[in-house]
Amino acid sequence: MAGQDVNDNRVAAVVIMAAGAGTRMRSAIPKVLHRIAGKSLVALAIDSADALAPDRLVVVVGHQREQVSAHLGEVAPHVMIAVQERPLGTGDAVRSGLAVLPGITGEVVVTSGDVPLLTGETLLDLVAAHRDAANAVTLLTAVVPDPTGYGRIVREGDEVARIVEQADATDAELDLTEINAGIYVFDAATLTEGLASLQAGNAKGELYLTDVVAHARAAGRRVGARILADHLQTEGVNDRAQLAERGAELNRRILARWMADGVTVVDPATTWVEAGVDLAEDVTLKPGTSLEGATSVSRGATIGPDTTLIDCEVGENARVLRTHAELAVIGPDTTVGPFSYLRPGTELGSRAHVGAFVETKKAIIGEGAKVPHLTYCGDAEVGAGANIGAGTIFANYDGVTKSTSTVGVNSFVGSDSVLVAPVHIADGAYVAAGSTITGDVGPGELAVSRGQQRNIPGWVARKRAGTKTAASAEAALAAKEASQKEDSQ
Repeated sequence: MAGQDVNDNRVAAVVIMAAGAGTRMRSAIPKVLHRIAGKSLVALAIDSADALAPDRLVVVVGHQREQVSAHLGEVAPHVMIAVQERPLGTGDAVRSGLAVLPGITGEVVVTSGDVPLLTGETLLDLVAAHRDAANAVTLLTAVVPDPTGYGRIVREGDEVARIVEQADATDAELDLTEINAGIYVFDAATLTEGLASLQAGNAKGELYLTDVVAHARAAGRRVGARILADHLQTEGVNDRAQLAERGAELNRRILARWMADGVTVVDPATTWVEAGVDLAEDVTLKPGTSLEGATSVSRGATIGPDTTLIDCEVGENARVLRTHAELAVIGPDTTVGPFSYLRPGTELGSRAHVGAFVETKKAIIGEGAKVPHLTYCGDAEVGAGANIGAGTIFANYDGVTKSTSTVGVNSFVGSDSVLVAPVHIADGAYVAAGSTITGDVGPGELAVSRGQQRNIPGWVARKRAGTKTAASAEAALAAKEASQKEDSQ
């Protein structure tokens, strides 16, 4: 394929079968909408099909078609949708797909919506083999350790004589280990003619797409097969256990690709990276890390341990540990955690610090600013170099509306303060520890809003007589009196 124009890869159409009920999933969600690596099974199938740049891409829906069609409208608006009215087998599903492609000529690739490890590169290779051999039909096959449940490939020399399904196979045919992956390239005329000839003369009473192979052979047309060495790409999803197995394998492959590109993954067994994530060289992922959605991590950043980032942007050399963050921007050289919660709308400037047990929401934290401990910082703007003391609450909600508070450049908010929004603390201002701030604070001012301390002698003896506290107070007073008496002598 080297040196060929990208348009040489194009095929007339791809038909993805996604109409099955998936009853073994035992789910209200259609099987092809279950997700691994952050994408639905059918979306992964579409990604692979898109590598062929087909003129038309058709997804055949059936069971719970409304849910599947709505999902396709969101994730792949370029696809055409065909409906299989009744579950009459793979042949009927493809025939339903061709119904929206009248007069189709050229090559038609048929694949499935529940084979999530299949790659675009494999489909490109299959089409190239089809063209090189001038086949009318080319099957993707694999030799597997346990072929149970799969259609077996019966060969005559280097051609495929027929495919026999498990339920219809003889004992000798059941011993064959080359299986049909259910992925094909057809000459459109051969496919159309073969589908028209299908009859339900089998144990299940269904129309088998595999019988199109027999039709092509009977018509004297060449049927070939491309054996895929990576047989895991052919494995589908029929139940929750297989969903987990395919998900783990896809994650392993994603991590292997990133490690080859210069990412350090300390413990691949506990690290999960979804398909839409982007990582730069020299990123380090520590154990217990989960990167989801469209998260991107820049060069030199360290993520984890025990961290989940969803649709986040992380700058160079940032350090994020034991943190949950969603739709947040973490600037370069910034540190976050441990035990931080960054909610949507959080933006952390370069060299900022968000520390232990801090929650942020729609918070813009300026360059070099610090929110180190035990703080809720919601609907807030914190200027560069500002310091927010431990236990500070940005009281952003009055029960009706949410309002924003601002803390100026290089200002200091003392521990255990409450800023009742909306308030503005100007640049270079101080808020005394323990204050409740309801009004603006000007530049260079110290805001103090707390009652004067008053100590009431003898209160414990009168109000808590007979307690351990009273006994300790009595002993301390006696020791104090003895010390004072000794000092006076």
